[in-house]
Amino acid sequence: MPAKQETAHQALAILPLQEAVLFPNTVLPLAVVKKTGIQLVEEALKDGRPIGFVALKDREVETPTAEDLRRIGTIGIIQKMLKVPDGTLRCIVGGTQAFEISSFTQVEPYFKADVVELPDKTRETEELVAMHRNLTTLFQRLLSYLPQVPREMEMEVQNIADPNLLTYFVASTMRLDVAEKQAILEERDTAKRMRRLTMLLTKELEVVELGHKIQSDIQKEMEKNQREFYLRQQLRAIQEELGEVDPQQAETNELRKKIDEAGMPEEVRKAADRELDRLQRVPSASPEYSVVRTYLDWLTQLPWNVQTTDQIDIAQARKILDEDHYDLEKVKDRIVEYLAVGKLKKKMTGPILCFVGPPGVGKTSLGQSIAKAMGRKFVRLSVGGVRDEAEIRGHRRTYIGAMPGTIVRALRDAGTKNPVMMIDEIDKVGADFRGDPQSALLEVLDPEQNSTFRDHYLDLPFDLSEVLFICTANQLETISPPLRDRMEIIPLHGYTELEKLQIAKRFLVKKQQAVNGLRSTQARLSDRILRSIINDYTREAGVRNLEREIGTVLRKVARKVAETPSYKEKISAESLVDYLGKPRFFNEVKKRVATVGVATGLAWTPVGGDILFIEATAMPGKGAVTLTGQLGDVMKESATAAVSFLRAHSADLGLPDDFFAKNDLHVHVPAGAVPKDGPSAGVAMATAIASLLTGRRVDPNLAMTGEITLTGQVLPVGGIKEKVLGAKRAGISKVMLPRRNEVDLDDVPKEVRESMSFVPLDDLAGAFTVALGAPIVPAVETAASAANVVSLKSRRNGRASVKRGPARRNSPARKR
Repeated sequence: MPAKQETAHQALAILPLQEAVLFPNTVLPLAVVKKTGIQLVEEALKDGRPIGFVALKDREVETPTAEDLRRIGTIGIIQKMLKVPDGTLRCIVGGTQAFEISSFTQVEPYFKADVVELPDKTRETEELVAMHRNLTTLFQRLLSYLPQVPREMEMEVQNIADPNLLTYFVASTMRLDVAEKQAILEERDTAKRMRRLTMLLTKELEVVELGHKIQSDIQKEMEKNQREFYLRQQLRAIQEELGEVDPQQAETNELRKKIDEAGMPEEVRKAADRELDRLQRVPSASPEYSVVRTYLDWLTQLPWNVQTTDQIDIAQARKILDEDHYDLEKVKDRIVEYLAVGKLKKKMTGPILCFVGPPGVGKTSLGQSIAKAMGRKFVRLSVGGVRDEAEIRGHRRTYIGAMPGTIVRALRDAGTKNPVMMIDEIDKVGADFRGDPQSALLEVLDPEQNSTFRDHYLDLPFDLSEVLFICTANQLETISPPLRDRMEIIPLHGYTELEKLQIAKRFLVKKQQAVNGLRSTQARLSDRILRSIINDYTREAGVRNLEREIGTVLRKVARKVAETPSYKEKISAESLVDYLGKPRFFNEVKKRVATVGVATGLAWTPVGGDILFIEATAMPGKGAVTLTGQLGDVMKESATAAVSFLRAHSADLGLPDDFFAKNDLHVHVPAGAVPKDGPSAGVAMATAIASLLTGRRVDPNLAMTGEITLTGQVLPVGGIKEKVLGAKRAGISKVMLPRRNEVDLDDVPKEVRESMSFVPLDDLAGAFTVALGAPIVPAVETAASAANVVSLKSRRNGRASVKRGPARRNSPARKR
């Protein structure tokens, strides 16, 4: 097609376009809102003149000047015009020919310019034909991705034979910015314009195809999910109609309901929801399914937000304690004080109570009484023999068979977050390569830390601050100092005969009658029979064996009642022997102390106080000292100190100078299979050896305790109450003890103090005087002087010997 000649138009009105470009042979909808533009359009329609449409360089310009207009535009004819009520115009403009502004002839009220038409430069070549077909194909592909475009447009594109018309049509319908459209308009070479438009169309097609692919993928996924949801709903409806339910889905729904009802804290609820979502994705046949399922079961079973309301009535609490336990006044007073403080503060905070005492004195039942008085649930944990830390903190879920620790399990069983939890036998917790359970208990029993206790299995914080912990132990020595520091120690000592008698009458007999199905009239035990059981068949600090023996008697009576329903019996001394056999314990103190060289000592054991006999004998030898009876190092040192003291006072004892050089001493403590240790047998060892050396028998009604020094002083020891009660059980009527231990006698029951006599000791001289009936050695001051004389003489003569003087003449041995 030959190129057209350029033609000049004079004074063509110019209308600026902000966001559009008008192409030749195309139609453009146009909104005219400015007064100058409205005036221009109205005058052009009135005169029937065309208008030049030119794009602005910057669409943001409100009042454009000649410099703001592009130089190339399109001549257009207004085909249709509509005036809107607000005064603006809506026009349909048809483009005819491109032009270039040569000069502006008018600026106000609107632009006029001399323009030169720019014809298309088209050269018919095969390349142009190929580009024409390619552009048509690309545009049709683009239209196929635009469902909102009418199908007539695709047919119209196919029918366009003019390459210039095709480029203008495609450019006007594509989504291009003003700069790209202006560049296409300014390109007057048809081949170059088509090539440029093909590149833009290819780029746009790639974007549209990618967007269509993304949309298709999303649509497919949505359709798949919707389809699965629809099918699952149908399947559920079918299963419900047939009475069948998917087990996995039913479990999931049940767990979700339990999680909603558990009242979990926010952190725990998030973890539970996360695990539940994970459970839904795991096949039920997978091993992981049971692990997650069990974990969620534990989370839903714990009392995260369930607690009982404390109902603390101080008078009622004291009444419950008195009904459940006889005596133990100091312990009851401390418990009532603890409850009173909690009532005033409206929160049970404070030290962890630890009941320490021998077996069978009521430590565990005290915890039950506290729970009853507060209206709380009671749970008991026995940690005796526990060596694995995981028993307290639980196992991590990565292990097969993992489960929470005993603390969490106890809370699950209690069903509340504030039970009374008794940790029993805390002194018997061990430690090995699996960890130290006592260290794990440090956090549990610390009110400042246990509000965020984290079990290894749950791996979530649980608040233990509202749990009332109570511990029990038989001894304190095996409890680690940090753990002991977290507890308030409340000692419970052994019972006296009178206390055991009252406990048996008030509690044990009634309990065993009920256990064995007997009425109170069918088997009666008098006070005399109960005392006989206490003294002849049991010897303990508590009442556990006493209850067993009473139960044995009543079982045998129950057998007779079962054979003869009308049978009734009042237990007598003769029938007691038939039921329990011959007495097992005898008062053998007088028999054992009937010879010289034997003294009665007092010992403390984890199960209460007891007596022990110290035996001493001498034989020809070379001065050796033999100690037997499984004695510990401290007890051996006490025996050595006693021998050294008596050797230093051999002159006062009336012994030859070479007695210890020509004789061996043997000190034995019977019950040789039982380990013994401690310094409190020093006085008894010294007295037994003094009895042997002087030939005087020890008072058989006397028992003694106290640590000794080389100078003969008697030092205080512990466990006075237990030792005195042990002496009372053994029939001892007089006890020697260190003077500094007199204050400990206030803890001894009044009836025991009134039935026994006590001799305070300052030194061994006083002990020998009371035990052997006569002064044996001088008092401590004289002994110290004699030691000084020995020291001076040893320095002077180069050897140690005892100066003989008035002390020898006045010694009891010489008088004897």
